[in-house]
Amino acid sequence: MLNWEDPLATFASRTPPPPFPVPVAEPTPAPYNPRPAPAAAGPGGATGLESIELGAKRIQVDDKRIINCRADLNQLVPFKYKWAWQKYLDACANHWMPQEINMNADIALWKSQDRLTPDERMIIKRNLGFFSTADSLVANNLVLAVYRHITNPECRQYLLRQAFEEALHTHAYQYVVESLAMDEGEVFNMYRELPAVARKAEWALPFTRSLGDPQFHTGTPEADQRLLRDLIAFYVIFEGIFFYVGFTQILSMGRRNKMTGTAEQFQYILRDESMHMNFGIDVINQIKLENPHLWSPSFQQEMLQTIREAVEIEIQYAYDTMPRGVLGLNAPMFEDYLKFIANRRCAQIGLPEQYPGAGNPFPWMSEILDLKKEKNFFETRVTEYQTGGALNWD
Repeated sequence: MLNWEDPLATFASRTPPPPFPVPVAEPTPAPYNPRPAPAAAGPGGATGLESIELGAKRIQVDDKRIINCRADLNQLVPFKYKWAWQKYLDACANHWMPQEINMNADIALWKSQDRLTPDERMIIKRNLGFFSTADSLVANNLVLAVYRHITNPECRQYLLRQAFEEALHTHAYQYVVESLAMDEGEVFNMYRELPAVARKAEWALPFTRSLGDPQFHTGTPEADQRLLRDLIAFYVIFEGIFFYVGFTQILSMGRRNKMTGTAEQFQYILRDESMHMNFGIDVINQIKLENPHLWSPSFQQEMLQTIREAVEIEIQYAYDTMPRGVLGLNAPMFEDYLKFIANRRCAQIGLPEQYPGAGNPFPWMSEILDLKKEKNFFETRVTEYQTGGALNWD
């Protein structure tokens, strides 16, 4: 309270303010160390995020390995796995975009009242429902799991291109759905509503969770086998078996001049997926070559059992999507076809064939995969890519 008799005494009685702070000199920085100790590669090998070691020797070809490599992963060259770099170049040469494909004929056909049967419409919808989810699952597997454990820069370069292509495929499905004015929620949520679609997605998820576990690292025989198992699950089974009923169904429609724009999208997607699968098989075989102890008889039996289970799931998908014969196809034909494909996949990774005598009832599918010409399979347009690459199915 102010003292009116002696106002100055009031201010004098107050606690004096603290003195103005005296500037303190900044600590002298530590001298620059031109060769800091690099962070050690974690379990399973290098990640590409290690500290820079100034003065380190240059990378040699023999320093590189597919998994558990401890050399600097930021150095692309010298190449050890030239096949991986070539696959990256081939993928870039085969670049395409969904909007390049004319969907007008598909739109008119889809809007018509009687030019497509209910079974044909179901095939289109269910395959869009499955593939729109499947390519997202594959992309998640690549980005969140596989990339982290592959310790080779040229292989990682291809994985980055593959991740883009998986996004491109999801874009293509969205483009088809939008063009045909379908119910987007129905198609994209189908894997949570329709058991035939959900079954395959549920099968794949545990393998992504396995590799995506932040506590999982390669570097032990058990962990390395787990990685090898999950690579086989995605490249050999998911992309190499689970996709083929849908591809055959949609491409068969294109052969009959129905839904040719949609079929053309699937044609390019099939070409991409064929390259993905072949890359994955090369990675699997290279891991086996560098780590022969992983390919034990018990592990081989486990993989054969997994492949047989997958074939049964895909056969059931054929029956679910094709309860009656349509397009000159029927579900029993797919039983033979899937067993034929499974035999080929087994042979590609050095396993014995499981279905003696299985034949290919769809030889035209092989013709598509072997196609070498500049005009696309459905004769709807000439494929001229900005990169100059033509259709090449090798």
